[in-house]
Amino acid sequence: MSFKYIDVHTHVNLDAFKEDFREVAEHTHDEGVAYINVGTGKDTSARAVELLGDGVYATVGLHPVRAGGQHDDDGTPPETFDRTYYEGLAKRDGVVAIGECGFDYFRVEKETKAKQEEAFILQIELANDLGKPLMLHIRDVKGNMAAYEDAIAVLKAHAKVLGNVHFFAGTYEIAKKFWDMGYTTSFTGVITFAHEYDETVKNAPLDMLHAETDAPYVAPVPFRGHRNEPLHVRAVYKRIAELRGEDEEIVRTQLLKNATRLFKVDLS
Repeated sequence: MSFKYIDVHTHVNLDAFKEDFREVAEHTHDEGVAYINVGTGKDTSARAVELLGDGVYATVGLHPVRAGGQHDDDGTPPETFDRTYYEGLAKRDGVVAIGECGFDYFRVEKETKAKQEEAFILQIELANDLGKPLMLHIRDVKGNMAAYEDAIAVLKAHAKVLGNVHFFAGTYEIAKKFWDMGYTTSFTGVITFAHEYDETVKNAPLDMLHAETDAPYVAPVPFRGHRNEPLHVRAVYKRIAELRGEDEEIVRTQLLKNATRLFKVDLS
């Protein structure tokens, strides 16, 4: 099947879709939307691999909050990165990236930061060895760019592969640093109801952008207040085109090319 859209970062592998993941997969596929289920630990990475199918891809990795010794936002417990386990999953056909990995300084203490960095570097090394890109999670306290700056330093020191900064929430200046390194940035439904990132989206090189949902979180307008799902990525594509003043079809086509280039997905 030929796909018209791709959601480069979603979580149909989470419990929020436990009861209806088959129905979600079917109607998303029927509407021509491909997606990448992103792992946040052993459990969700294994689940992402279980759900692989036509137009359904996976990443495997350990979220920085869990790597830092804390429960993730959905209540999943902390974990130590197990290279052997993740490498086994990562070698499966359809696993297109390592992560989500990086830094989360939203809730952080000194010892947490050190654990996050250790797990981040281990996942970069795995990505280097397998030749797979990184799916980056970088989150900071509002108004602070330390997590982004620290991630850039670690990537420059250790990474031999490229990757995507998911749910980008930094400044234009920070985004440009990633683009200059060859790293893409993806935007969520937040851009349909908030304006902090308008200038970044407007001024970005179109070939360095992706659209994502981060479902089940941050549903775009007009779906706010409901569970998000991969199908709603179409609203993000539409908003990117509106912000840039560009034809929606040109934006759609280029974003598919961007995903094909970075993640080596087959959308034809």
